[in-house]
Amino acid sequence: MDLDPEKSLKSQLKKDDDDEEEEEEDTGPPLKEDPEYTKYFKMLKMGLPMGAVQNALQRDGKDPGIMDLDPEKSLKSQLKKEEEEEDTGPPLKDDPEYTKYFKMLKM
Repeated sequence: MDLDPEKSLKSQLKKDDDDEEEEEEDTGPPLKEDPEYTKYFKMLKMGLPMGAVQNALQRDGKDPGIMDLDPEKSLKSQLKKEEEEEDTGPPLKDDPEYTKYFKMLKM
């Protein structure tokens, strides 16, 4: 396993797990076919500018940033990726559990 000593172990192991879960996660309808948002994708298809569509989203109480997402993937799977937490653990080289191994590499 090739891990980056500058990033925490937790964040690096989490990425490997996400790759496996990603295929299983996307079970909802594509965003462009989601009944809540089809109206807005139809507006784009009819030739309305993106700004007008985003204004319509805002008028209807929805997040206009939705239009920046991939229309081929479900909304649920895309929002989950954006909510991932930041890497708060210590870098792997400074992790007390693994420092002895990095010292061995320096010898």
